[in-house]
Amino acid sequence: MVNQPVLVLNENYLPLNICRVRRAVVLVLVGKAEVVENGRGYFSATSGKYEIPSVIRLVYLIRRRAHPRKMTKLEIFNRDKYTCQYCGKEGKELTLDHVMPRRNNGQHTWENIVAACIPCNRRKAGRTPAEAGMPLLRQPRAPGNVGFYIPFQYLKLRAEWEKYLPHTK
Repeated sequence: MVNQPVLVLNENYLPLNICRVRRAVVLVLVGKAEVVENGRGYFSATSGKYEIPSVIRLVYLIRRRAHPRKMTKLEIFNRDKYTCQYCGKEGKELTLDHVMPRRNNGQHTWENIVAACIPCNRRKAGRTPAEAGMPLLRQPRAPGNVGFYIPFQYLKLRAEWEKYLPHTK
């Protein structure tokens, strides 16, 4: 229970961070945050009964500069929602695939790399999707710079977070 994720919102209701229940409860009890969503029930302590938060909001504003996202394997998988972009199979057993192969001057950019399952990656080999007869489900693109984003696996667990995320609306 204390290791469950909690969405932390800034004073202006923009997502700021993800913390654990224990940290969120401490922030609420000290008066630095308030509970916005209680998706998990209550717990009892010697001093009373408290909500187990799912979403909290800080009572003061934290200013942060938005940094561009680095292109990593995890970022590509999150962008593609852990789904093979050729067959649509969802799972953790994924690899990265260059849409335009590097031997054909394909660049290592957001717009040229997709998540692919191992069988599709082998089947496509060093060919373009048109040559292999394997159309893409979605054209790859660079993610928007929204500052903070929620990893895809958390969105599957916590559907109540979606209304606080500007890029999922």
